[in-house]
Amino acid sequence: MPSSGGGAEADTLVAPHVLEFPGGYKRSLGPVVGRFLTGLRDGEMWGVKTASGRVLAPPTEYDPDTGEAVTDDWVTVGPGGTVTTWAWVAEARPKHPLDRPFAWALVKLDGADTTMLHAIDAESEGAMSTGMRVRPRWRAERVGHISDIECFEVES
Repeated sequence: MPSSGGGAEADTLVAPHVLEFPGGYKRSLGPVVGRFLTGLRDGEMWGVKTASGRVLAPPTEYDPDTGEAVTDDWVTVGPGGTVTTWAWVAEARPKHPLDRPFAWALVKLDGADTTMLHAIDAESEGAMSTGMRVRPRWRAERVGHISDIECFEVES
């Protein structure tokens, strides 16, 4: 619903929504996603090339444009990247990656042609912008899970 204030806020739409998987969600890993997550455990980020030379990061088993299997040509990407779009979360929920306001963003890692969704730890909504540079904040103990990247931080 639109805010009732004047000015720029009058154009802001708000749509509260909660998406949860109460019983949890599990996915079996194949050689492509498994290698990506093993890289995260080791503090590395990997992408895979398609037959046309595009770099998918995070990698998928199939080229989203053609449906063909990806090549076995792995390349390192990141660790930094650029925010391509974002949404501010004013009130963190219990299962969110941060316990304070943050942004969900699509981050195009350096060397990649696709984006990945992750949390951005920014001091305020005003600190966020499309095109801003970010870098990962790694967990001290990593296990081969997407949460091995605790979040991304604004590059100084």
